[in-house]
Amino acid sequence: MFEYLGLNQNHQKIFIFTSLFQFNQGIRMDPVEGMYKERVQALLRAIYATRFVQDDNVPCQIEEGLFLGSLGAANNKPGLKRLNITHILTVAGSLAPAHPRDFTYKVIEVMDREETNLAQYFDECIDFIDEAKRSGGGVLVHCFVGRSRSVTVVLAYLIKKRGMTLSEAFEHVKSKRPQASPNAGFLKQLRNYEQSLRAKECPN
Repeated sequence: MFEYLGLNQNHQKIFIFTSLFQFNQGIRMDPVEGMYKERVQALLRAIYATRFVQDDNVPCQIEEGLFLGSLGAANNKPGLKRLNITHILTVAGSLAPAHPRDFTYKVIEVMDREETNLAQYFDECIDFIDEAKRSGGGVLVHCFVGRSRSVTVVLAYLIKKRGMTLSEAFEHVKSKRPQASPNAGFLKQLRNYEQSLRAKECPN
């Protein structure tokens, strides 16, 4: 395929890594048009997915019944079953459920961008997590990398349901999944969410 694009080996590496970043951020890849663009997107998806399926496929337990992870964890059916995970909350765009017959899914299609309004989904995500726990099972919250979008939802859950401050929740999640790092826009939304919850608890 790269021969058609006229790329040597070094250019191929640069193109792949640049395109991987663009793909994860939802940025349109202009260098490739038509059928070549589709082929490259499929290749990038396969490369990226394979990395996480192989290297990051174990869900991180945040508390009883609540797990956090990447695409790799969401695809690890035996691992999910061992942990009694029955529900999967996908917080990412263009990720179809891997095992729709085996788990109950909820998909929130959002990009990992600072301007994305993820806060509008906090309460329905929290309800889904509670639903999983009430059923006697567990829930995996995941995005592509398990670093920003899914972490943000888990932090919102801890703030609302456990009464933690954002700082306390973030420290707890980092202790379980060190790569947790929501983008600046999501952190701002979490601060606003925390403030709105506290205001409801202590009305004037």
